[in-house]
Amino acid sequence: MPRYRESMIGQITDQAVTRTRKRPKDPCRTCDPASEHMLTTRGEGQLSQFDRYLAQQPQCSFGLTGVCCRLCLQGPCRILPKEPGNRGICGARDYAIVARNLVRSIAGGASSHSDHGRHAAETLLKVAEGKAPDYKITDEEKLRSVAARIGLEVEGVPTKELAKQVALKALEDYGRHTDEPCTFLWSTITEGRRKKFTHCDIAPTAIDKTIAQLLSQTVMGMDADPVNIIFGGLKTALVDYTGMHIGTDISDILFGTPKPVVSEANLGTLDADYVNIATHGHNPTLSEMVVEAARELEDEAKAAGAKGIRVVGICCTGNELLMRQGVSLAANQASQELAIMTGAVDAVIMDIQCFIPGLKALSECFHTRLITTNEMAKIPGSYHFDFKEERALEQAREMVRLAIEAYKNRDASRVNIPAEKHKVVAGFSLETVKEMLSAVNPDRPIKVITDAIEAGEIKGVCLFAGCNNLKSPQDAGHLTIAKELAKNDVLLLATGCSAGALAKAGLMTPAAVEAYAGEGLKRFLKRLEEASGMETGLPLVWHMGSCVDNTRAADLLTAMANELGVDTPKVPFVATAPEAMHEKAVSIGAWCVTMGLPTHVGVMPPVEGSPLVYGIVTQIAHDVYGGHFILEEDPEEGARKLLDALEYRVWKLKVHRKAAEKYQTELAASW
Repeated sequence: MPRYRESMIGQITDQAVTRTRKRPKDPCRTCDPASEHMLTTRGEGQLSQFDRYLAQQPQCSFGLTGVCCRLCLQGPCRILPKEPGNRGICGARDYAIVARNLVRSIAGGASSHSDHGRHAAETLLKVAEGKAPDYKITDEEKLRSVAARIGLEVEGVPTKELAKQVALKALEDYGRHTDEPCTFLWSTITEGRRKKFTHCDIAPTAIDKTIAQLLSQTVMGMDADPVNIIFGGLKTALVDYTGMHIGTDISDILFGTPKPVVSEANLGTLDADYVNIATHGHNPTLSEMVVEAARELEDEAKAAGAKGIRVVGICCTGNELLMRQGVSLAANQASQELAIMTGAVDAVIMDIQCFIPGLKALSECFHTRLITTNEMAKIPGSYHFDFKEERALEQAREMVRLAIEAYKNRDASRVNIPAEKHKVVAGFSLETVKEMLSAVNPDRPIKVITDAIEAGEIKGVCLFAGCNNLKSPQDAGHLTIAKELAKNDVLLLATGCSAGALAKAGLMTPAAVEAYAGEGLKRFLKRLEEASGMETGLPLVWHMGSCVDNTRAADLLTAMANELGVDTPKVPFVATAPEAMHEKAVSIGAWCVTMGLPTHVGVMPPVEGSPLVYGIVTQIAHDVYGGHFILEEDPEEGARKLLDALEYRVWKLKVHRKAAEKYQTELAASW
């Protein structure tokens, strides 16, 4: 397994500088046919992030390697190889600067996901108190399951009272003033992880305090110990996990736990005959109301000359609506501007996260109304609604009516919708997965997966997560690795924009099983499909939701560990973010490593400026937590390394199990 090697010193930064000088100048930078169509047929002056990426080349090598410090006004300090330039003005070494920059990214990602969870908890509280009349408790079974898991009394408690208690318990995780670990973390992990996090003193007690403490720890004049800084970052990554779990649990309670659904993906899902509304962002609290309002206002759209209203999704709001409402997914992160270039989008309604300022300039080239709805997420010149849950449906109707008005001004001669679209089978919540597995083994459903691994039918499980990053062609990393792992009998899960990439390319269909799965994976999926009687058929990749829903996959990891009788670092389970871009991807990757997963990242993060920090995250982390980062830009090589990690875990698990049986001892706890 990984070990730090001193021979790496002196090589890493040179490699990074060479890479940035060799960035390709391909103006398309995509392998998605719909995106390529838009980029090659667009009108003059319609610029996108593909163009702006090329304009930034070559990028600053100090920033790329993490050795640019801007934490005080004496800087920026750029670290050079020799004295006196090998330290910042304050004396900070490369390892302190790189570690600080890295963990501050984790703080940014954790604040995004935890704020999402807080919003969900506050909405649930309003529903319980009768202050948000347009919402309801859709999944009471999930409410009672979550309540029991976090230690609340369930029997005989009225639904709204129980909802209030769950909401308050969730909000307590944000501002607890005692030493108890966060409830939504501690109640969802293995006993082994609880012991490890306690031993390393990285068990967070409150989300807000942990993020604030990490920022305090990394200001000028504070921590300069890279290991201590990284441990602070991992503690913050665990509050990212906590906030994500709160967001997923409560969204399921409010809007329903996803079940298998058939829909479509890619820009071809737009329809020139309809009022097209793109919901964009991450929070279903708004987008669910937009879907309801659109259904109500169909007649108004027809009166304006359209056949009706078509709502599509972009990024993770799209994933949320796809999972629960069957709404088509039009675009992932890099394609968001291209949706407007079709000339058929009448309004883009945004909530929080991942929508870019470039949307505004493009909307001005067309009739498209750009609508923001959150006080923390505005774009100058856009329509803005101060969205409140207390009058959610009323405001959603106003937004939909703006889209209908915009439709009247649409220039039909400028509509250019690519034909590319694919069927998608989505809706694989953990509850759905367990129900499906129960058709094979009703008493121990997770054993269906672990037995298939131990029998050699499948090699393990891989979670696909993360974004698009134009340092590589859009979607290419996701598709290359998914096809390679499927061919080698790995069960594939996906969330976020990675799920969007795979959906747009047709990998979330039963037909993709025949096209790409190895014989073992094919047998496993067909057996499940036949036993469960799934009318939709089982797809090659299981869509588990938005990026906040990565905890669904983590819950499956924990369930597999408990079934095998081991801690999570011994489970044949890996993660990959082939095109990581956002700070949220950094925080997700960090808690995946902390949970014990080999975690592949297909874009080099800014850690190469310090061989010490590079060694910690790629090798030494394994010794402490059982997981480590695999930093590999070549997707084929990344796939090989993920397969190696899975095969190593399967082999070692068998060795430990045979030793325990031979000597009649407990299964080895080490990894």
